[in-house]
This record gives sequence, structure tokens and C-alpha cells, in this order.
Amino acid sequence: MALPFFSSTRSIPDITAVPRHIAIIMDGNGRWAKQRFMPRVMGHQRGVETVREMVKACRQLGVEYLTLFAFSSENWRRPPDEVSFLMQLFMKMLEREVGKLHENNIRLKVIGDRSRFDAKLVSYIEEAEQLTANNISLTLTIAANYGGRWDIMQAMHALGLAHPERATAFGEEELAPYLSMHYAPEPDLFIRTGGEQRISNFLLWQLAYTELYFTDILWPAFDRTALESAIQSYQKRERRFGRTSEQLTEGKANA
Repeated sequence: MALPFFSSTRSIPDITAVPRHIAIIMDGNGRWAKQRFMPRVMGHQRGVETVREMVKACRQLGVEYLTLFAFSSENWRRPPDEVSFLMQLFMKMLEREVGKLHENNIRLKVIGDRSRFDAKLVSYIEEAEQLTANNISLTLTIAANYGGRWDIMQAMHALGLAHPERATAFGEEELAPYLSMHYAPEPDLFIRTGGEQRISNFLLWQLAYTELYFTDILWPAFDRTALESAIQSYQKRERRFGRTSEQLTEGKANA
């Protein structure tokens, strides 16, 4: 399996004014609802509207990949009623939105451990991915029952099965194609809404050199203006990838 993109720890990726890949932890749905004296599930429902808005905004701004952390492998610890609602909401989103994604030339990918999903949901995911597989305007990835450590472990397992003769003689280049997001460049910009400042087991491998942006805005209230503020912050960052500021200045002078 060939690597479609460079690794930020092995080479220096192209740096663009608009991030090619934005990854978001959509935090704060429950708190948004609580502030309005609503059930927590109403916050998740309103959060779907924000997803629609972000997909539209990213497509218009020229972002090529948008990855959203919808449900972590640790979220099974939440109250059973809330987990059940989230699974139903995911199903409804697939039923209602996939056709619109396809019409807008958007590819849908779902990453994560599907073994805990019921057969109907898995079938919906597979059909949605197949329908949109050749779309090119934006790749929308939904991370569901996903964990960064799970991702690395499943990649190691798959690599070992594919090349048992090599035992442990593997390098980064050999492992990367087996990670869940092997089809996408590493995120340029990571956004977490809701005020928490941690990455919570999300894309541990892929975020090695990603610019991190944290905001107190709760996900249902996160709009295009907030997204553009995050991108503006990103544009002010000096992305050195291990180099010095002087090297960057010299490189620009010689360009």
C-alpha cells in the first residue's frame, strides 16, 4: 500500500493559507442544552445543524478534508439513554443527509470500531461510503466509536497480519497505510469547542504537528464566523516542523 501523503515527522508538508484538513472535537452539546433548560439530547440534535453549516462553510472556503469526532470509544460510559439517542441520531443523519452530500460532490468516510454497532447501522455506513466514494469536492470523515489508541493498535494488528514474515521490523512508512485516516493528509488545524483543552484520544498519531485551537464556544453555537476566526488564528502560526524561524525566513527569501 502506497502512502498518498507525506508524514509531518518524515518530511515537510506543503503549507497553505487555508488548511487542507481541519479536525474538530464537537464538544458542548449537553451544556448548551442545559443552559437553555432543555434535555441534553436536544443539544446533540442542534449540533447536527452545526455540522451541516460547517460542511457547507468548509466546502466554500476550499478546505479539502473535514474530520469530526462524533462519538469516542469512551462515550459508551455515558447514560444508556443518551448513548441510544446518539446511535439513533447517527442513523437518521445517514438516512437524511447522504443524498445531499452526494449531490454536492462530498465523499463520506466513517472511521472507528464498528463491532459495537448494530447490523443495520453498519449497512447504512457501508452504503453511504460506497455511494459517495468517487466524490471530490470535500471529504467529510465522521469518527464514531473511535479512539486514537485503538487506531494505532488496529493498524499494528493489520500490518502484522499482512506481513507476518517481518515480525517487528516495521517503520512509520509501513504502519501509516493501515491507520484509519490513511487516505487523508494529516490535519493542519485541530479545533475543540466547549472550553476543554485536551485532545481526548482523538487522532493521536495524526495530530503530531497539527496546530491546536481551543474555544469556549459550545458546539451548537459554533458558526461560520467562529470557524473563520480559527482559520485566521491558524494563518498567524509559524509552522516550523522542527526547523528554526531563521530557516523559514531564508527559505522565503530564496523562493
